[in-house]
Formats: sequence, C-alpha cells, structure tokens
Amino acid sequence: MSFQLRREEVLDAAGLAAMLEESPARAAQAILLAAGEGEVEAQALLGQILLDGQGIAQDQPLALRWFAIAAGGGHLMARNMLGRCHEHGWGCAADASVAAQHYRIAAESGLDWAMYNLANLLATGRGVTVDHQHALALYRRAAELGHAKSMNLLGRYLEEGQVCPADPLAAREWYQRSAEAGDFRGQFSYAAVLAAEGRVDEAVDWLEKALSAGNLNFLRVASQTLASATDPRIQAMADQYSQRYAQSL
Repeated sequence: MSFQLRREEVLDAAGLAAMLEESPARAAQAILLAAGEGEVEAQALLGQILLDGQGIAQDQPLALRWFAIAAGGGHLMARNMLGRCHEHGWGCAADASVAAQHYRIAAESGLDWAMYNLANLLATGRGVTVDHQHALALYRRAAELGHAKSMNLLGRYLEEGQVCPADPLAAREWYQRSAEAGDFRGQFSYAAVLAAEGRVDEAVDWLEKALSAGNLNFLRVASQTLASATDPRIQAMADQYSQRYAQSL
C-alpha cells in the first residue's frame, strides 16, 4: 500500500487531523514527503509531529530545524514554535531572550499565540524587562482576535486594576468569553465570579468543565484555592481537583 498522498490532502486540516488520529505513521509519511518538496505548511507540521512524537520518532533538535525552515519561509506559527522551543529548551538550550525575539516577530505580523506568549514573558520578566503595559496591550489585541487564554488574562488585569483602571464588569465579560471559548483557566475565573454573585450551581458547572481540561499545575493550585471557599458545594470541588491531580501524577 502506498503512503504517498496528493499535496492538497496533506494540507487539508480536517482530513489531516483525522489521519493523524487514525493512522499517525501514514500521516507522518505524507507530511515528510510534502515538507521535503518545500511545502511550508508541511514543514511546520513536520516540526510539530517531531516535537510531539506523533507518527514519527520524537526528535526535538530536528523539530527545531524544521520550525526554523518553515519560519524562514514566512510561516508565523512555526516562528512562534521556534520561540516555544527556545523558551522551554526543546531541542536547544533554554533562552527566554531568544524566545522573545521570535515571539515578537510573529506577534508584529498578527499572530495571536505569539502575542500571548510574548505578553507572558513581559508580565513575568523572563528574557525581557517587566512591562505590564505592553503585556496588557498584547493580551488585549490577542483577546480581540479571539484568543481564549488572552481573554482570561485581560480579565485578570481589569479585575485587579493593574496598570489600568479596575473594571469588574469588563473583567466579568472577558472571563465569560474565555470560559465559553474553552479555556480552563477562564472557566475557573468565571466560576469565581458566578460564585461571588451567589450563582453557585452555575459556578460548579464551570468548575467541572475546568476540572476535565486543566493541567497538573492548575489542578494543584485550584484545589488549594477551592478548599478555602465558604460554600460547601464549592469546597467539595476541592476534593475532586485533588483527586484528579493525584491521578495525573
């Protein structure tokens, strides 16, 4: 059986996603062939599957090389992934300042994920000087483009009134939008707002959604936060979060 596919099949996002699910090795072979022919989208995809080890042996240094090739061809997400590799030390020594350079290039070209990643560095001073004003502006731009994680962090700035006037109503709106867009931290933030409004049943529903998607660090911190809640229904969620955290270790 031949694994070779037409180029248009490789670049069909829905079809490729299904193929990666059903036959990762077949999809990887198709991506590899298209990448070798100079297709920039396939080069970026090859970097991603090499990074994840999906259908192909995991190879972070090689993933970094393919991201660099695709980024050189103008692929913005590949440029963002170069930043991720340098930030986290995937296939190279970790260097947040180099990561910031890649994020900035992609952010200035309009990529919401790069805006978010650069804002995170600016907000925490990793590889760059702390600049909350710039971070806030980037979170806002990304949020307005529909980036769910940025919506939540924009809400946090507005709630806390950090480097901007406090605006609880606007914060609530961004938390709700983040939650509805599927970000587990946004769901947790929106649940906190609903609980404060006395809408505990709705809050619990959103906490359950966040529980199903949250990562390890989120589950650990969230369980501690929920344990101090005054409403017993919210407190009960702390045990569920702790159990999910323990199961995920």
